[in-house]
Amino acid sequence: MSRIKVAAVSYLNTKPFVYGLEHSPLLSQIELSVNPPSVIAGQLLRDEVDVGLVPVRVIPSLKEAHIISDFGITCDGEVGSVVICSAVPIESVEKLYLDYQSRTSAALAQLLIHDYWKLHPDIVQSAPGFEEQIKGTTAALLIGDRALHLKSKFEFCYDLGEVWKQHTGRPLVFACWVANKQLPSAFVGQFNEAMREGVKNLPSVILEQQQAYPDVDVRDYLTNRISFVMDEAKRDALKFFLESVSRSELMTAG
Repeated sequence: MSRIKVAAVSYLNTKPFVYGLEHSPLLSQIELSVNPPSVIAGQLLRDEVDVGLVPVRVIPSLKEAHIISDFGITCDGEVGSVVICSAVPIESVEKLYLDYQSRTSAALAQLLIHDYWKLHPDIVQSAPGFEEQIKGTTAALLIGDRALHLKSKFEFCYDLGEVWKQHTGRPLVFACWVANKQLPSAFVGQFNEAMREGVKNLPSVILEQQQAYPDVDVRDYLTNRISFVMDEAKRDALKFFLESVSRSELMTAG
């Protein structure tokens, strides 16, 4: 039987999940790879992988989408790694680069720019090195490890997890484990248990990763900013977010 192809994200906030998989008997049954979120979204759409930790914005684009785990990358307020950075207050921003590594964060930024701040800057799709353009009235959305490393360098930094909470009163789901086909229930059960074990061993993950991220308070980030459990409130928030993005895009297109 061929191995099930699983794609995890190459960010600090995914390390507990990778830890869980690497310490699970499931490891011998899967082919594990790591990539930026947007790459995994494309892999899942093209059926190059069977399961991916994908930006939730891609879910409506999949022919089949099965959320197979009670764990994901979520927050309920300040998240620390999804931020708009600029040299000027947000009200003075004229151009906004969107980090190319996540569809969800890009959609979130545009939604908040239009619906929360009521602003209309030029929106620019980015390419590698775009963070060097943050100057004058040009801002950028930074996500993941890039945000953790660079956000302190800018005078103004707006945390989109915190702004979303202020705007809606809801938590936010950035990414969850999605399969593009029906998978055996035994595999799904083992997979969920691997995720649970990874989160359960968070202290070991923090100890291991702090050396790799000397400029980041890994303990604070993984315990106080990121929430890994996809409970009913988070699933409701996910539905609300996708509906909000769809409605906003329709209004913008109109």
